[in-house]
Amino acid sequence: MPVYVAVDLGPESGRVLTGEFDGERLAVREVHRFANRPVRVLDGLYWDVLGLLTQARGGIALAASRGRLTSVGVTAWGGDFALLDRTGRLLANPRHHLDPYTSGLTGLVSWQDHYELTGVRPGPGTTACQLLAHAGSPLLEAADHLAMMPDLFTLWLSGEMLAERTVASTSQLLDARTGRWADSLITRLGLPGHLFAPRLAEPGTVAGPLRGESGSGGGGRISRNGRGPGATVVVAVAGHDAASAAAALPVSSGSVGHISCGPRSLAGLELDAPVTSRAARLAGFTNEGGVMGTVRFTRALNGLMLLQECRRAWGVRVSYADLVAEAAAAPAFGPLIDPGHPWFLEPGDMPARIAAYCRSTGQAPPDGRAQTVRCVLESLACSYRWALEQAEFLSDRRVEAVHLVGGGAASATLCGLVADFAGRPVLAGPVEATAVGNLLVQAMADGRLGSLTELREVVRRSFRPRPFTPCAQREPYEIAYSRYRRLAGIDRFWNGAGAGPDAVHRARPARHAASAPPAESAEPTGPAASVGLAGDRVTAGADEEVEVGTPVGLHHVVDVEAFPAP
Repeated sequence: MPVYVAVDLGPESGRVLTGEFDGERLAVREVHRFANRPVRVLDGLYWDVLGLLTQARGGIALAASRGRLTSVGVTAWGGDFALLDRTGRLLANPRHHLDPYTSGLTGLVSWQDHYELTGVRPGPGTTACQLLAHAGSPLLEAADHLAMMPDLFTLWLSGEMLAERTVASTSQLLDARTGRWADSLITRLGLPGHLFAPRLAEPGTVAGPLRGESGSGGGGRISRNGRGPGATVVVAVAGHDAASAAAALPVSSGSVGHISCGPRSLAGLELDAPVTSRAARLAGFTNEGGVMGTVRFTRALNGLMLLQECRRAWGVRVSYADLVAEAAAAPAFGPLIDPGHPWFLEPGDMPARIAAYCRSTGQAPPDGRAQTVRCVLESLACSYRWALEQAEFLSDRRVEAVHLVGGGAASATLCGLVADFAGRPVLAGPVEATAVGNLLVQAMADGRLGSLTELREVVRRSFRPRPFTPCAQREPYEIAYSRYRRLAGIDRFWNGAGAGPDAVHRARPARHAASAPPAESAEPTGPAASVGLAGDRVTAGADEEVEVGTPVGLHHVVDVEAFPAP
């Protein structure tokens, strides 16, 4: 039976998992887990990629000690990259996308022109902005290749340099319609064209044999150059972790509504073509590549980080399952928050921030732990509904059911609330969607699956999604959702005229007029910060004026034109 290995690198932790595939079902097992801790040095924040490589190799060796491995694939986050010399050697540790070194950039193309070409919303953490920050530096002048994060580890494990398409689509330098590097844009931005591989690899491309480690288990060791009978190979899977998770959606056909729920969340649709309208950009959506040419039209949202920070602030020895069980027994339709508000985007005393938000919006704060968790879960469900409704409107698609994957899929309470507030069925699972997508793309490379449809059929057989039916009594949920829309300041967007391309989009204020958060949770500054208070009108660029409304968060981040037209 073939055994595949998924190396799943996340911004906070990494894991190595194995998948045994008998032709009908996939059995997944975690064999190694490790922390991913960025390192701050004098001039910035960096990823410890050599430490991650050591951990990944250790996990692969542990998997190999239990039997021969067929292949290995790596997934990681998008946007960040490494610069390499002509021999493929690392020139410097990759910078962290949250490092403020890219803020305040200017360029040569408007944000809308850039969005129409690449489908990716501009922002200081994108590959394009980070590269512009390196302009004129000796590091950029010495670089011969650019490797996105999963491509870097594929190189180190196989010795082969390639650029996988799904993670390249996060760079803001790939043409969203052709799936090729946007050479004219790269030239216009003054970036070195030789950094970008002329050929992009599709998910499922075999990079080469695994090098430098044992991949044969009891069947023998591979040779030093990674070649030999039965050698384990390295596969360029859907390298972007979100693309691998989307591949593992247990769907059959039609427009796919999906929510990937972890510490942060993504919500949107799977489409066959990008949506690059001005309205889509202002609404915060991005178009990124998926398996077999699909497009993930999604928006970033807050997620279970809210619950994690609440648990940490309480300092109690209680499981998340117990916290959610307490919340399930608490009264419904209590206070709500906007999870995307700046107060809730960074670690800190989340219960205190939630209480302050409620007071500043005229609501009674949650009374105790159970009501606070209930507030978080109901607010997340409302934010997911809003994102899905926007995605449907902007893409002119209707989704009858929603697939929820990731850690949130393990919570029946959360899944039930998403179904109730969205008013449509939710299918939950798999929890390990990123790893499952990674492993099954390797099965495709192994010739055991022939299409995305077959891959998803295996997911349905192996990880039967749990169905959640919305409550038939809709009125209480609609009333609560209307209250959420008023709190989040999105009512003016969501009406017949407001959702169109000529809508007035509202920026979030620097803080509520009514009150400020606790001192420890002062609002973040920098690119995500707002530019005015409620009622002001501000210029967001050469061709836009926006009205600043009441507290809004990730839903309405104003596009201050980083690349103003000349």
